[in-house]
Amino acid sequence: MRIRWLGWAGVELEAQGHSVVIDLLGGPEGVLAGTPLSAPLPTVVPPRTAGDVAAGLCTHLHRDHTDAAALAEALAPGGRVLHPASFGGDDHENLWTLTADRELDEHDLPRQPMQPWETTTVGPFTIAAVPAVDTLGDPQVSWAVEAGGKRVLHLGDSMFHGYWWRAAHRFGPFDAVLTPINGPTVCFPHCQPPSPYPASLDAEQAAVATRLLGARVAVPIHYDGFHMDVFYDTRPDELPRFLEAAAAESYEVAALKQGEDLTL
Repeated sequence: MRIRWLGWAGVELEAQGHSVVIDLLGGPEGVLAGTPLSAPLPTVVPPRTAGDVAAGLCTHLHRDHTDAAALAEALAPGGRVLHPASFGGDDHENLWTLTADRELDEHDLPRQPMQPWETTTVGPFTIAAVPAVDTLGDPQVSWAVEAGGKRVLHLGDSMFHGYWWRAAHRFGPFDAVLTPINGPTVCFPHCQPPSPYPASLDAEQAAVATRLLGARVAVPIHYDGFHMDVFYDTRPDELPRFLEAAAAESYEVAALKQGEDLTL
């Protein structure tokens, strides 16, 4: 299996002549249009197999992880979008998922909602939806993907939680874990009062989560991205802080550049 980091949380997995993408992002100009950013998303890299991707996996329906336009361009005819099943609730609860949900419908993309622990097959890939926790209480999963005897786990932008040991027991051992490391704090009008805790794994938490999952290799993702004063606060030096936190761990760290491959 070959892993290619596309930028932010976007990843392309290739095996046996087939590919899937996870949290594909076409570019910040569409997804974050009109958002006042003091530090915008970097330019992202398109998948190598654009137009021939068998499935698009979305860890959750936030627009920086579910870009319907990018998925429509990347997917092969008959390709489908996998995403976590809805929790229900009203528009207030689902404020941050409504737009991506609507855009998937507008692009007429075939969709497969997945329940926690549910497994499906796409070409040579066996794909499982692993429970994860979203800072806003929106449905989120991590994706465990196996092909050719190699196993990876993509953590999206999950917070720290207690499913690590179950995930490792059911779907491990993991050859690679792709983990967020930026650990922002957030303050959004519909989620008040705000939490002071990291909205996704920070450097130290990511290092521990990767250890608990028993990974052979950690691939840091979801860093050097956007910053919104007050609403989405990040800290500088995200990658150096993760490298320092992981230095004493037994697993290796593969800090890929955008568009760079790691072959398992």
